[in-house]
Amino acid sequence: MNSAENSAPQAPTTDNGTGTGTAAGTRLVEVVLPGVVEPEGLRIRRGEVPTPGAGQIVVRMEATGVSFAEQQMRRGRYYDQPPFPFVPGYDLVGTVLTAGEGVTPGLVGRRVASLVKVGGWASHVVLDAADAVEVPAGIGAAEAETLVVNGITAWQMLHRKARVRPGGTILVHGANGGVGTVLVQLARAADLRVIGTASARHHEALREMGVTPVDYRAGDVPARVRELAPGGVDAVFDHLGGRSVVDSWNLLAPGGTLVAYGSATTRDDAGSKQLPVLKILGRVWLWNALPNGRHAYFFNVWEGRTLGKDRFRARLNADLTEVFESFRRGEVTARIAARLPLTRAAEALRLAESGTVAGKIVLLPEGGTGTTATPAP
Repeated sequence: MNSAENSAPQAPTTDNGTGTGTAAGTRLVEVVLPGVVEPEGLRIRRGEVPTPGAGQIVVRMEATGVSFAEQQMRRGRYYDQPPFPFVPGYDLVGTVLTAGEGVTPGLVGRRVASLVKVGGWASHVVLDAADAVEVPAGIGAAEAETLVVNGITAWQMLHRKARVRPGGTILVHGANGGVGTVLVQLARAADLRVIGTASARHHEALREMGVTPVDYRAGDVPARVRELAPGGVDAVFDHLGGRSVVDSWNLLAPGGTLVAYGSATTRDDAGSKQLPVLKILGRVWLWNALPNGRHAYFFNVWEGRTLGKDRFRARLNADLTEVFESFRRGEVTARIAARLPLTRAAEALRLAESGTVAGKIVLLPEGGTGTTATPAP
């Protein structure tokens, strides 16, 4: 279990977000997901700021985000979520407040980012120091936050799995989404032609990024993609699962690669949360056994961690650093839909699930300045 999952305060108190206490920053504030609830069922818990152990740091959160994972977790539908209750929050950016024994002293005071899976929706988070990636100077906390889980996922799928040569053509489902937006920008920077599915209201924004949009709500999507790429596409990135992953496999050109990385179409289904993923894994195994030169993967950003933690950390650090550098070069932009205080996490989650905004919703520490949502184009 990640160290962030073990940061529960001593003798915590619980309220609905309206409680008062000492000045912001001197008390731990965290959002608790108590069970399968509507967003308004999230609870605010307050307690003492944790103390780091050997090899650990305490990060004062400056920005954390709302991802699709939290939407699944509140329904009990995320593949390997921990038992309820727990603190959600897949990633965060913040400043190192304190460090435990064995940690390089120079790390205190530096801005870092970390992928935690759970635990990020808190004012202070305990991390293993080795899991922190330094954020380069000149990148704000909220901007960096939009690039952590989305950026690592996009970079690794594109450059470590698909490995499409310059001039190739790829299909990105949900090209307007958090991962999709970063993915298409990285692909364009790599000189790839991009076809992206999205609802019509996002098409103009996709065209501005150099993407050929396809309306997934209008007509036969596979037929439209075949019109645009008669010989097939070199890679498909599919977060939808279900029937879509079969269509995606059939759209590949000889030697092409399918990268599946979710089962969004089953988010609201009842029954086993593992079954949709297991079905994709079964298909991936079967397709890879066929002698047709095409390849399929089910991408999991945590893959390889249990086999080699040091190697996993080194790769994650290198890839996130590459994403940050792409941002500094202007190849990738940070799309922020709204900034809300941590104590308004319920509102942020409801907004994320509405599908009415473009970009990532960012949660800020108590006292942070919130902004209204940016409507989707």
